[in-house]
Amino acid sequence: MANQYIDLATLKFLLYDVHDLSSVLDQARFADYDQASVELFLNAVKDFSDKELFPFFREMDEQAAHYKEGEIIVHSQVRKFMKKGGEMGLISALFDYDIGGLQMPSTVVTAATYIQETANNHLPGYIGLTLGAAELIVHFGSALLKDAFVPKMITGDWGGTMCLTEPQAGSSLSDIITAAVPDGDTYKISGQKIFISGGDYLGVENIVHLVLARIEGAPAGTKGISLFAVPKRRPQENGDLIPNDVNTIGDFQKMGQKGYCTTHLSFGDQNDCQGWLVGEPNKGLKYMFLMMNGARIGVGRGAAAITMAAYQASLNYANERPQGRSLTSTGKKDVSQEQTLIINHPDVKRMLLFQKVVSEGALSLVLLTSKYHDLSTTHSDPKEREKYLLLLEMLTPIVKTYPSEMGSVSVSNGLQVLGGYGFCSDFILQQYYRDIRIFPIYEGTTGIQSLDLLGRKIPMGNGKGLELLSAEIVKAINEASQYTELVPYAKKMGAKLKLVQKVLQFLMPFAQKGDYERFLSDATVFMEFFGNIVVGWLWLAMATKAKGALASGDSQYTSDFYNAKVHAMKFYFKYELTKTTALAEVLMNEEVLTVAKDIKMFS
Repeated sequence: MANQYIDLATLKFLLYDVHDLSSVLDQARFADYDQASVELFLNAVKDFSDKELFPFFREMDEQAAHYKEGEIIVHSQVRKFMKKGGEMGLISALFDYDIGGLQMPSTVVTAATYIQETANNHLPGYIGLTLGAAELIVHFGSALLKDAFVPKMITGDWGGTMCLTEPQAGSSLSDIITAAVPDGDTYKISGQKIFISGGDYLGVENIVHLVLARIEGAPAGTKGISLFAVPKRRPQENGDLIPNDVNTIGDFQKMGQKGYCTTHLSFGDQNDCQGWLVGEPNKGLKYMFLMMNGARIGVGRGAAAITMAAYQASLNYANERPQGRSLTSTGKKDVSQEQTLIINHPDVKRMLLFQKVVSEGALSLVLLTSKYHDLSTTHSDPKEREKYLLLLEMLTPIVKTYPSEMGSVSVSNGLQVLGGYGFCSDFILQQYYRDIRIFPIYEGTTGIQSLDLLGRKIPMGNGKGLELLSAEIVKAINEASQYTELVPYAKKMGAKLKLVQKVLQFLMPFAQKGDYERFLSDATVFMEFFGNIVVGWLWLAMATKAKGALASGDSQYTSDFYNAKVHAMKFYFKYELTKTTALAEVLMNEEVLTVAKDIKMFS
């Protein structure tokens, strides 16, 4: 049972072969790592996930985190996971050696976290937010803050969160009103934050909140936001911890991810909440985006992991469930025959193949984005760092959105494979279906990511990011064209690149004329259109690597493994990539129906 939640062979194929992890390990920062050491780490994480994560997945859903008498009660495995995760280096992995880190590539940490999230998507968020909060303090905090908070966070003794959203502001960060009043070397913090993942729970000794707030007299809007480290319990000179007037006033009972607590926090009810400024005043949002961009990759990774786990569960079911009979050459069923397994029915195969292409395509996208993140900060050539940073910027909104949106559709197909049983709590698919639905909302909704892609990333640098991404796709097209079987698909990908240009030639004039509402009115449709093409590119690259391995005969996996990758690519191009034609028609339609001001749309 412990092996049924992940396809480890595909993860390693993508990591080592398709995305060439060696190009990351070649950078000076990662000189102590090679593929063998990475393998040891990933295998240890898989063993840990088998024993300490997957067995508790359903139980954490049934015994949901909940609010009681001012505290959040979580499953006992959360404490064990935080402590063991700290010991294994799962929190410290990204940090420098000199602060107790492992100095490991983000790509490897992403792969390791993905394994954990396929096993139990309720637990890794506790570590992920702690890592992200510690990362902000390390990057921007003073030596005092680093010494006071980071050592306990990377061991898992203390947790960490980010606190952005407020009841009256929602996703509009320019409207936050949490206040910070100077008080000697610290600030008095007052205000409320909602939807705080891992915001408080009985499972760690302390929690360090990274809070966005306004200092008295700060400019309006996002330019006046500062970042503060606000611990639940503040440390004293003698090492003792005392309450810091951070209060949990409730939690949010959710349809999914019930083991991962989400809280409503209040700061400074007794005017005794101390916060320490992180970095400079009024630069909090800029700092927070370091964490948020990583968090957006993390959201895509989590959604990709649930999609994979659901695919494995429905595939296992289809290989075990007998129902119906295959059609004979006469087009009729022979009822004298034994029932066939449902995996032999073409429509079930279609649904399973859809799950396969979405789950593996999403994972490929997540790993590639993590690779770009590594190379944008560690490559020895500054020009190459700049290139990879632009590529990272281009893919970040897509990596958050495609796995979340298409993963939800994929898990729904998995539930359908089970038929009526899929809707019953006896089987796991309904839990995956509930768990994944939050991911299109986490860390900036699909609408926000779509505005970012079309409104900021496509035009940035006069289209430089798009130019670089297109060059990567053309490179993949040329490599695929070396194999006769792949030539038709390479040509189709080339045609889709031209279609992107055609769509943008239609849309960009609206922006140039200052009609931004019209320009961005179908941004979410553009996200679906462009994300579909990006994942098509990644599938073409997978098929090319598979064909290369088959041609050379020097391969790590079976011929069935590689042939299945080529077949999946063909499925994607037939059933998914073709949808972009209709989406392009929507994007280039002259009729505007969502911004009309001369009609009552909902009377």
